Amino acid sequence: MEIGLTHYLVISAILFSLGLYGIITRKHAIMVLMGLELVLNAANINFIAFARYGGMNIEGHIAAIFVIILAAAEAAIALAIVLNIYQNFRHVNIDEVDDLKG
Repeated sequence: MEIGLTHYLVISAILFSLGLYGIITRKHAIMVLMGLELVLNAANINFIAFARYGGMNIEGHIAAIFVIILAAAEAAIALAIVLNIYQNFRHVNIDEVDDLKG
């Protein structure tokens, strides 16, 4: 049995669905960030799979590296915001946070 493009796309769709579910249903900010990371990883799998099987050559790998850099920057900024929310409200429930004026 050979692993083909369809296998990668199915795994990517599952990761994307789980990430979207985590973003929509969770109230805890860290869990929402984890869902967002799953969505970004699903996009990376698509980029690499289409680079391998779709003839994109190096462009898919470059796009995946760009998404990894974007995810690292997003994680740093988002965690700073979460720490600020916790410092002001003593919780990180995103439904109960109205503003950061404190």
